[in-house]
Amino acid sequence: MSPIVEISLWQLVLGLVFILIAQIASLVYQLGLNRDIAVGTVRTFAQLFLMGYVLTFIFQLENLWGTLGIFVIMAVAAIFIVQGRVKEKQISYLLPSFLTMLISYFVTTLFVTGLIIGVTPWWEPRYFIPITGMVIGNSMSALAISLERLFKEIRQQKGLIETRLCLGANYKEASSKMFKDAVTAGMIPSINAMMGVGLVFLPGMMTGQILAGADPLQAIRYQIIIMLMLVGSTATTSIITILIVRKRCFGRGEELLLSTSDK
Repeated sequence: MSPIVEISLWQLVLGLVFILIAQIASLVYQLGLNRDIAVGTVRTFAQLFLMGYVLTFIFQLENLWGTLGIFVIMAVAAIFIVQGRVKEKQISYLLPSFLTMLISYFVTTLFVTGLIIGVTPWWEPRYFIPITGMVIGNSMSALAISLERLFKEIRQQKGLIETRLCLGANYKEASSKMFKDAVTAGMIPSINAMMGVGLVFLPGMMTGQILAGADPLQAIRYQIIIMLMLVGSTATTSIITILIVRKRCFGRGEELLLSTSDK
């Protein structure tokens, strides 16, 4: 087996050529993305190097509370990212979204590390934290898409919903299609990823293990578990959160609270 090829600092800097290409494209075609690309690049370096040092410390410490602390920090960061994506001001969705994310992500990761993989202890940082990161990263994006779609659909179909309510339908019946569309929109990326994995692209975890010298067949088994896990966590988080948030869009008398504007 070939030894792992290390990446030096200058080789890492050489990778910035891809950012340069993106910056030039933004300038030439006036996309207005130069600032976002620059900020994203700086944050990528800063956040990943910081996390690298933190993980090195946590891996050496092998402490339950340190591992759970990293997990909570990741979940808190995720809900702030969702808030930045979903610009909703009338309906309070942050708390139910965060609690659902926190419980769903923890249970999913615990199930994978403790039962499927069988790590001892179940909170072993080298397994728990990376798997949590994959769960949060994918489910967070799906949840943002679902929430954004829900609010948009309800506003666009406000007249139809109110007509159904006037005809005797409850809020669930009046907004059933909007609920289905929102959850579906959030789950489609994960389902599409399952359709193309191995054929169209090689996922990050599998590629990383292979580059680190792992047996490709063993890496594939890990990746299959991860793909199944992501679809399950996405479905669970999106459905539970959308159910709770949809209820908040209606008053005690089941009147629609959302106006046509989000301001």
